[in-house]
Amino acid sequence: MFSDHDNPVSSAATAPAQESEAPQHPESTPAAPAAVAPVKPEEAHAHAEAQAQNAAADAEAAAAAEEAASAEEMSKLIDQYSEPQEASAAQNEIIEVKVVAYTEQGVVVDLGGKTEGLIPASEFTETEIPRPDPNATIEVQRTGETKDNFVIVSYQKVLRRRTWEKIDAQFKAKETITAKVVDRIKGGLVVDIGVRAFLPGSQYDLRPTQNLDELLGQEVQVRVTKLNRRRGNVVVSRRALLEEELHAKRAELMEKLSEGQVVHGTVKNVTEYGAFVDLGGIDGLLHLTDLSWGRVRHPSDVVKPDQELDVIILKFDKSKQRVSLGLKQLTKDPWVDAAERYPAGGKYKGKVVGVVDYGAFVELEQGIEGLVHVTEMSWSKKPAHPSKVVKVGEEVDVVVLDIKPSDRRVSLGMKQAQPDPWLLVAEKYPVGTVVTGKVRNIAEFGAFVEIEEGFDGLVHVGDVSWTGRVKNPHEVFKKGEPVTAKVLRIDPENRRVSLGMKQVNDIWADWFKQHKVGDIVRGKVSRIATFGAFVEFGENIEGLCHNTEIEERRRRDEGPSSFRPTTGPLKSAGPLEPGKEYDFKIIKISPETRRIGLSYRAAVRQQERREIEHYKSSKSSATATIGDALKQKLASR
Repeated sequence: MFSDHDNPVSSAATAPAQESEAPQHPESTPAAPAAVAPVKPEEAHAHAEAQAQNAAADAEAAAAAEEAASAEEMSKLIDQYSEPQEASAAQNEIIEVKVVAYTEQGVVVDLGGKTEGLIPASEFTETEIPRPDPNATIEVQRTGETKDNFVIVSYQKVLRRRTWEKIDAQFKAKETITAKVVDRIKGGLVVDIGVRAFLPGSQYDLRPTQNLDELLGQEVQVRVTKLNRRRGNVVVSRRALLEEELHAKRAELMEKLSEGQVVHGTVKNVTEYGAFVDLGGIDGLLHLTDLSWGRVRHPSDVVKPDQELDVIILKFDKSKQRVSLGLKQLTKDPWVDAAERYPAGGKYKGKVVGVVDYGAFVELEQGIEGLVHVTEMSWSKKPAHPSKVVKVGEEVDVVVLDIKPSDRRVSLGMKQAQPDPWLLVAEKYPVGTVVTGKVRNIAEFGAFVEIEEGFDGLVHVGDVSWTGRVKNPHEVFKKGEPVTAKVLRIDPENRRVSLGMKQVNDIWADWFKQHKVGDIVRGKVSRIATFGAFVEFGENIEGLCHNTEIEERRRRDEGPSSFRPTTGPLKSAGPLEPGKEYDFKIIKISPETRRIGLSYRAAVRQQERREIEHYKSSKSSATATIGDALKQKLASR
């Protein structure tokens, strides 16, 4: 309404920190830095408040400096055109006059007493003040000047005084005023409320407004927050109205909220640990862990600013005005019947959602993910790092090894979903197969021989030789040297293979095939022991003739016993002497233990019976007796 030099603006002395931006509501702070670790819902509110205080302090200082500079700039402009103070109270008197004529010089008014006054034309041409209607009664103020027999009066000054009086009343009554944005300056806006007033940028909205230039020409509702009529300084705020409205809504909402209630809200902003949702007067925290039953890398993957959604109130602290919200709780917990849908032993497809040093996390469905331990990823004895086996986002086949819905845990295996290469190799080498491999490792009890990569067998010291006893495996085996052995046993459950070297050339098996219990065999006494005599039937094949099977008990008891222990080596066992051959009867055979039991006296008795039978059938007299046969045998010795 008035030109710049006639309208008040904010000054440097009155615009500072008093009108700077107040601390924002905790929940409306910017997103937390990426380095902030996820926090619990009950800690997130306190974290947000601390963040808000720091951010508000920085913003307050910056806004105060900017607004002060802007106010000072405008104050200097107004000081350049400030009018001198009226000389007397009479000149400040407001009088009512009647418009009588329009001239090029201005508007002529009747002052009474045959005196006419003139409102200079400049008051209308240089401002937006419309000329009063003809014959209208208006208020003017004397200026103390005369020109061309006219008393110069001011219509503009009266209007300005009335405008200031109105603004002063609105300020005291805290009324809402409609203002028009007329200019954009550093630190805020210039608005017209009848006079020019300063609207700091921080006082436009509850949250910082990025582009104030877009507001030019728009009308906004404001309230006068600072008024200095003498200096012509007016500061207004739109934010004060919004805060009052917000507090009213918040108070009303606080009476309605309750835990377990489903409410509708709008996502206000997203942080590293969750999102703040405006419920219509109060903000609630939707924590990262309550966004989804599944894994959430960042809250922005689930919700976006300004998104509308339904949430459930998990916790409500009326005294602290804190509300914890949940989104996933509006859907069924997938772990409720997980054991029925994913029983142990079942094979399923899943997506890799995380890779760590000790394994990989695989998602079976949203909300249910299990760990594939590094030892369950491959059948190899030396598994590679999980990152070299799977990648995030890759689809893999897994087998459920164990599931505990109460602990929300499921153990998975990848290798179990693939054929066991160990078993495949084991099928290639059934029991009895002769194999050749390299010595991989030597232990006190034998040597491990690698038949194929990942497929080893143990040659025990007892299976190296049929005769010699191996006390030190290092004397027989050398690491890396080839070894030929026979597969003796396969234990799939414990993944073990037993090998034998002595079984490769199994001369015992051939001997057992050719002999049976009751046969008379001829062998050479190889050595005498205190318990009997060892009899050799061929290379590395021995049998034992125990003392009880060498002579009859009656004969052994007669005279000095040749079976009693002596201090020196035994030279004979009764009639048996080392190095001589005798006939023996096989009385026991054990192929598994490679043992042969012999009887010398049984062979002798059988031979005697044969000789008697032969004597009876010979040309001798039919009346010959057994005694005659024995006499003939003794005579022939």
